[in-house]
Amino acid sequence: MSETIERLKTLIIGSGPAGYTAAIYAARADLKPVMYTGMEPGGQLTTTTEVDNFPGYPEGIDGPTMMVQLQQQAERFGTEVRIGMVTACELSTEVGGIHKVTVDSGKTIEAETVIISTGATAKYLGIPSEQRLRGGGVSACAVCDGFFYKGQDVAIVGAGDTAAEEASYLANICNKVTMLVRKDHMRASKAMQHRVNSLKNIEVRYNTEVDEVLGDQVVEGLRMVNNKTGKKEDIEITGLFIAIGHKPNTDIFKGQLDMDETGYLITEGKSTKTNLPGVFASGDAQDKEYRQAVTAAGTGCMAALDAERYLASIGSVEEAVADNYNL
Repeated sequence: MSETIERLKTLIIGSGPAGYTAAIYAARADLKPVMYTGMEPGGQLTTTTEVDNFPGYPEGIDGPTMMVQLQQQAERFGTEVRIGMVTACELSTEVGGIHKVTVDSGKTIEAETVIISTGATAKYLGIPSEQRLRGGGVSACAVCDGFFYKGQDVAIVGAGDTAAEEASYLANICNKVTMLVRKDHMRASKAMQHRVNSLKNIEVRYNTEVDEVLGDQVVEGLRMVNNKTGKKEDIEITGLFIAIGHKPNTDIFKGQLDMDETGYLITEGKSTKTNLPGVFASGDAQDKEYRQAVTAAGTGCMAALDAERYLASIGSVEEAVADNYNL
């Protein structure tokens, strides 16, 4: 344990669009935020080659460059960005209480407010060819990357509502969508199954799994295997979308913060407030519906504003700021 305990006004856990936007707003409000980036600085967008749907980039931008620019903007206003992983936490249940976290299993941080932007990790199949071609035609977000495959043949893996929704989205822009369902039925709601079955350019393959993704630098095809008969079949595709779920990176908050059965943090109403005072959740750690960079950035903004208002309410910011909120 470090002999020196560092006291902060605002601690941001995790980077990505939510964390960096929270940092920009918190720094401009003179909350002197310190951010710990986590194991994947920049979040999921660092694995995305092209981002075409974030406002302000008419020509598009690649994900890693966008994250670097967001970090630079946060740092310009005074955010201190540190490479490190929060490994444990002891969150206060009292209004005005101090939240304690451990970084890299050693350093202790005490913070008046904590903004959680730890994100969620997309689940992948784990086969070597899939991992090798991530960013080269293998994607975990059809809404993000489907546009690049307009008019082409693609495949999607999954059987739930998200997979059905993404298959329907792809069917509107792609020539053909082959949907691979591991069991002999879909888990999606009847309404979503009906939508999938009503679209003529979606072919559902039941009892079917991915054996290998074909291609050297980019996806060129897919080798499927029927898990009942063992029969393998190759099809030509240019894009493979994995829609088997996400895991929110919230394990260290279990037992302290309210979360759903999957691990997504539960926030109060339209705010980013968690069940503990002074702790706010933003981005994919609390959003299982949209999971877009722009919506994550929006909740990052909200979290910083909520933190500023909370600090004003407990008298921990300048009186002039408190006056803005009639506190």
